[in-house]
Amino acid sequence: MSEITSSREDYLEAILALEQDGSARSVDVAASLGYSRASVSRAMGILKREGFVDQEPYGLIRLTERGRARAKAVRRRHELLKYYLLHILEVDDKTAEEDACRMEHVISDQTLQQIEAHSARHMREFHPEQEALSGWDA
Repeated sequence: MSEITSSREDYLEAILALEQDGSARSVDVAASLGYSRASVSRAMGILKREGFVDQEPYGLIRLTERGRARAKAVRRRHELLKYYLLHILEVDDKTAEEDACRMEHVISDQTLQQIEAHSARHMREFHPEQEALSGWDA
């Protein structure tokens, strides 16, 4: 995938969550991320030019196929990292959430694969009643 800033990945992840809850409008994205509506408007223009979102003027924001794939990849990394931090390293929930949000943008594929494999083994051993997160099957 092309290079994209961590901020833009956060926008895509927020839009994905909002779409799943109903619909995504600029005001909803701004509230979700704690950004100004002007900042969201600028970001949507960039994401639209880059082919990640579609939006009519003042209309709903929709992820393109490319945007949805990127948003799901970011969310998956976030879920994996948070699980690892919470259940394996046993950090508190607030710290796990904050760290996962930062780490999801910079972690290498190799390290993520190892975390995924280790987390999947842990989940099978200690949480067999739970479904694997986002396609874990390592």
